Amino acid sequence: MKSESEEKRPADLSAQIAGSIRDAIVSGALIVDARLPSEAELSEQFNVSRPTVREALKRLAAQSLIRTQRGATGGAFVNRLSYEEAYGQQITTSTLLLSMNDVDFATACEARFALERACAPLAAERRSADQLATMRTEVYRQAQPGLSDEGFCASDVAFHRALVDGAHNPVLSYQLAGAVEAMQPLMNMITFTARSREVIVGLHTRLADALEARDATAADQQLAQLAEYTAELFDKLRRARQGA
Repeated sequence: MKSESEEKRPADLSAQIAGSIRDAIVSGALIVDARLPSEAELSEQFNVSRPTVREALKRLAAQSLIRTQRGATGGAFVNRLSYEEAYGQQITTSTLLLSMNDVDFATACEARFALERACAPLAAERRSADQLATMRTEVYRQAQPGLSDEGFCASDVAFHRALVDGAHNPVLSYQLAGAVEAMQPLMNMITFTARSREVIVGLHTRLADALEARDATAADQQLAQLAEYTAELFDKLRRARQGA
């Protein structure tokens, strides 16, 4: 038999319980590696059935906030969330926000390049030889005539991912995960029929040159030109559609 609370709000209970536990983790009331109360204890604490508790724990596990272990010493434990583990969630959330909301191309383009240009001075100062080599490799790939549109887009993302990670600031990398890996493919999908690979390869080459020379001003200038070129492509396509 369902409890009174479950009769009133069956759809919301697991989300509310997950939110309560998440708040305890965020506030520090539940610390990393702390063991959560058992399902029976949580069921009694929140006055709900064990399946409802189980669903709440699944929600928390899906957000990488908890992990479960089997055995006599098992149970649910507060997880140590890393930036790398959170990247995927950031990308998924950004992709959903762009697809489900009326975010126009100009707004997405402005946001993406404003964020990326914030990384350029740091990347010019801190980029590693490996990150620079990744950018050079992707520029080489992009120049190959047989590269598919899908391959070019993937290489474009990898190039800019290396630039962002070159800032060696995990908070910036996390924040830009959505901008680079959600916004950028969307922009590529819209503009690929009008873009010149030669122009992009040239901009990418000069951007890599600027980072190799640790010239933050030149790196920012190349990103500004890339932003302007992307906006021009969209405007050209928009005018073509209006004239059709």
